[in-house]
Amino acid sequence: MARVALVTGGSRGIGAAISVALKQAGYTVAANYAGNDEAAASFTKETGIPTYKWDVSNYDACVAGIAKVEAAHGPVEVLVNNAGITRDAMFHKMTKDMWDAVINTNLTSLFNMTRPVWEGMRARKFGRVICISSVNGQKGQMGQVNYSASKAGDLGFVKALAQEGARVGITVNAICPGYIATDMVKAVDPAVIEKNILPHIPTGRLGEPHEIARAVVFLAAEDAGFITGSTLSANGGQYMI
Repeated sequence: MARVALVTGGSRGIGAAISVALKQAGYTVAANYAGNDEAAASFTKETGIPTYKWDVSNYDACVAGIAKVEAAHGPVEVLVNNAGITRDAMFHKMTKDMWDAVINTNLTSLFNMTRPVWEGMRARKFGRVICISSVNGQKGQMGQVNYSASKAGDLGFVKALAQEGARVGITVNAICPGYIATDMVKAVDPAVIEKNILPHIPTGRLGEPHEIARAVVFLAAEDAGFITGSTLSANGGQYMI
């Protein structure tokens, strides 16, 4: 039986590419989404991947949503924590609501989603938890104190939890994309991308969602069991560590 993979924010952008790549690799995939019903319905129609709506910043909603996924498809054995938002502002203009929204969606969601599947993974002695962080969680970004803090927190989550899962067959890893050609990034003024973003990327281009998806498929594989607590940077050379 195919392993079940659950992708948060899995019906659009990088998440959609991850969902499709995992399905093509033979997984049974379920995609979570937050609010865009039309996009989710269109995604399911195009790909055949079922979508489930809940707010990953709400623990009870995650427990209920995961229960629905597992009732329909079986236990979640691959979890991709991809959902994320931005609420950008210079710090002196950032509000408490902007801070809370980003921290709760981008960081607290990792607990909310991983905790309900963790005991099952431990019992089965197999699991793959893959968290999509960001280059800005590694290097920081002006105007994104909330976002950078949340994505840096993702990396701490991965490094700590990987140590707990290692002896029971669970790997926990992070991927840090750079600037990827999603709808959100492509909505930026092309002149701004050309002048302020591309000059800092040695490859001279934006990344593509499928390039991040390939990294997820690699880390989710059965034979990736010796890779855990790792951060895979996929940023075109923008930031090297």
